[in-house]
Amino acid sequence: MTTARDLRRPTTPSTRYLDALRDRTEERARVAAPLTSPYPGAPDALRTAVADAVTAREERIVALSRRIFADPEEAFAEHRSAAAVAEEVRRDGHEAEVGRFGLPTTVLASAGRASGGPVIAVLAEYDALPGIGHGCGHNIIAAAAVGAFLGVAAVADRLDGRVVLLGTPAEEGSSGKELMAREGAFDGLDGAIMAHPFGYDAADHPFIGRRILRVRYLGVPAHASAAPFMGRNALDAATLHYQAVAQLRQHLPPGDRVHGVLSGGDRPSVVPAHASLEYYLRSPEAATLRELSDRLTEISEGIAIATGTGVELDWDPLPFTLPSRFNRPLNERWAVNQEQRGRRVLTREVVPSELAASTDFGNVSVRLPGIHPVIAVAPPEVALHTAEFAAYAGGEAGDRAAVDAAHGLALTALDFLTDPALRAAVAEDFAAAGGPLDVERYFS
Repeated sequence: MTTARDLRRPTTPSTRYLDALRDRTEERARVAAPLTSPYPGAPDALRTAVADAVTAREERIVALSRRIFADPEEAFAEHRSAAAVAEEVRRDGHEAEVGRFGLPTTVLASAGRASGGPVIAVLAEYDALPGIGHGCGHNIIAAAAVGAFLGVAAVADRLDGRVVLLGTPAEEGSSGKELMAREGAFDGLDGAIMAHPFGYDAADHPFIGRRILRVRYLGVPAHASAAPFMGRNALDAATLHYQAVAQLRQHLPPGDRVHGVLSGGDRPSVVPAHASLEYYLRSPEAATLRELSDRLTEISEGIAIATGTGVELDWDPLPFTLPSRFNRPLNERWAVNQEQRGRRVLTREVVPSELAASTDFGNVSVRLPGIHPVIAVAPPEVALHTAEFAAYAGGEAGDRAAVDAAHGLALTALDFLTDPALRAAVAEDFAAAGGPLDVERYFS
């Protein structure tokens, strides 16, 4: 006999699928070989000096993470967070500029050789989510990046290259890094690295591409009872569009995502003259994201023909993000350096690739070699963009992750700057993956 449920309340989603993913991941992790690197990286004396420099700043790293967490600011409005990042850099005697590359909340600092040597950037994010705060843990990203930069900068006079700190605002849905790229923020860099909080430690967890599509249907209003035949129903068109996309999902490649919302009409007695939809389209490959875009265009135009409505398509009101491309030689150095912090770094063959989101770092990673590893902060079943994840990001687990990521990023940047064989392998891996893409014109 089944128990009647309260129909005023939604049912609780089952965790069985996530439980199965967790069990599968634990089994794969148990037998997976550790990531190693064939390259020696930096000399031991330099590695020790950088590690000591980061260790000496661990309390500052944690304090910065907590400060940003306690004062969340949304995209393009991260004035206090950017100021906090710049302030921490200046404490060590380095110049830090705020408001470069066309955005008021960017941060730029550098240390090392002015020209002629390799250059690697450590990227900081610090924007928060509406209503949730740092439910994606960007406070950790910012603090780790600052700690890594200061660690390498402490030995800058012993390097033939340069380390750059780039504070990158507006990652959450607003593609701040792409806006910066169009203003030259990544010109002249040989590599870019950052680390993102997550439920696992993984080197190459996939981040899929994302586009935004806004569809507006234009109808003809009419009295819905007396003369409906004189109208063209824009809401019908939007509803049909939503259903057509639902039917499309059966035929999408694994990993593709389409999710959207719709609105339209003013009152039941008037045939709706306007209705709109907004979709996010996601795909793990740039080419399949382009194909998915074409399908949505065809659906939109076909429904306009079927319903006699007009249609307007607005693609990418904010810049699109491409799937992240990961650089294996740099990932391997990250894994080796994190192992020294007691963290075992897994790969996409182990960690469930189904748990994928998007990031504007993808647009950086197809312009120059880069990595965007994830670092465990919360249990695997705790999703990003939730209040529960925010609690971990602002607690002791977030503190540990900020410190460990600072060490890992600092040593990985140092490896890149001091090991010519590693740099050559990084460049070769990037070229083999397709080299730089013309991001701005990719969907033209």
